[in-house]
Amino acid sequence: MDTKENTVSGRSDGMGVQPYPLVLKPAYKDYIWGGNRIIRKYGRGEPEGIYAESWEVSDRTEGQSRVLNGPLKGKTLGNVIEVWGQDLLGEGRKEKSFPLLVKLIDAREKLSVQVHPDDESAEKYGGEAKTEMWYALEADPDACVYAGLRPGVDGELFLNAVRDETLEELLHIEPIREGEAVYMPGGRLHAIGAGCLLLEVQQNSNTTYRIYDWGRVGQDGKPRELHLEEAMRVIRWHDTESPKALPRRIGLLGENELWEVLSTRYFRLEKLLIHETWNSAADPGTFQILFIAGGNLEIEWDGSKEKLAPGSTCLVPSALPQYKLYPEDKPATVLRVTRP
Repeated sequence: MDTKENTVSGRSDGMGVQPYPLVLKPAYKDYIWGGNRIIRKYGRGEPEGIYAESWEVSDRTEGQSRVLNGPLKGKTLGNVIEVWGQDLLGEGRKEKSFPLLVKLIDAREKLSVQVHPDDESAEKYGGEAKTEMWYALEADPDACVYAGLRPGVDGELFLNAVRDETLEELLHIEPIREGEAVYMPGGRLHAIGAGCLLLEVQQNSNTTYRIYDWGRVGQDGKPRELHLEEAMRVIRWHDTESPKALPRRIGLLGENELWEVLSTRYFRLEKLLIHETWNSAADPGTFQILFIAGGNLEIEWDGSKEKLAPGSTCLVPSALPQYKLYPEDKPATVLRVTRP
């Protein structure tokens, strides 16, 4: 690939290169409820094993994404931020780490019932705030998610149900189908049901308060740790709203379609249905994350090209002026994550 190299403005360490689209290698997690659907569906060629989560875009010490292409091949996402800074993150952005965490989740079994702090409760009680959303890439016919409490549930009812192992009776259950999305703000009690393959977009956080684990034991044969005291402080007790996000078509560009799936103060998810060449101008205020949900594509920028297979993730820096997507399979489906 003939990506041009030059020194990034303000840097003299020799590592600076002109921003280009980064194809990322994820970090995998083998939690006990996971399967191998991620590597089977996307032909990733990994060894046999459990691949519960695939951290596609991650700048965390417990699981860093790495660059697969170009002059920065082998560098972690954290390394790239050190090199590019605002040229990756967006004009005026001062973060020292990537603000989002994007994952694939394969729920072979249902996950524990849990909750995360929101910005206000994290500031008050500690931990990292975590608002997230899930987009269903695949879902078994009876797949569901658990989201929020049924009306009238208070702390006493809740704790009694945890003790009696009847908590499921107090949870709002939402069926989920391929192409649907659900929104999980911090403070909303939730769990992913069995049979879901999801794309998760979230604040860069790994604070989880586990409340209820369906009687399951960990790999050591013992029940996994619960965090009831912490959870009780951050649960939104009157959160009974439907979690479903209703995608809406916001643009028709020739034969191509642009859909908005969900927009929050932290991130925005769009779906691109690409039948013909997609011309996209980069936004100097934000990066763009492209997850190839279906079809083979080629991305072109500044005279260079890179193939993007189904299941691959590409991070487009904010400083890249423009790029084009060429679908080899029509339509190709791209899930694009940006931030406001």
